[in-house]
Amino acid sequence: MQRVLVTRHRGTVEWARRHGLVVDRVIDHLESTATLQAGDVVLGNLPVPIVAELTARGVLYVHLDLRLRRSQRGQELDADELVIDPRVFEATERTDLDVHRLIDSGGTKGAP
Repeated sequence: MQRVLVTRHRGTVEWARRHGLVVDRVIDHLESTATLQAGDVVLGNLPVPIVAELTARGVLYVHLDLRLRRSQRGQELDADELVIDPRVFEATERTDLDVHRLIDSGGTKGAP
């Protein structure tokens, strides 16, 4: 099992260390999910399609949900300024649904 933190921010790395999150490596970008396997853990703030790929591979994804004020966006923050809510997410791509019909009808209520 490998534990990977995906972040380009030093403040997030320090925040993880202070909160006892043990990781094997820190990377600033996840180029591919091909090197990950079932049982691995990825922590970060990743786009939903990548989360779906991780989920399909059996990788546990821990989303580091950043609670930022508007004035903090686009700035490099240190660990003391970060408010992070780590949560586990899984995503599954649904190729069996018609996206246009769902948008027109207002959601997946009644969809299989």
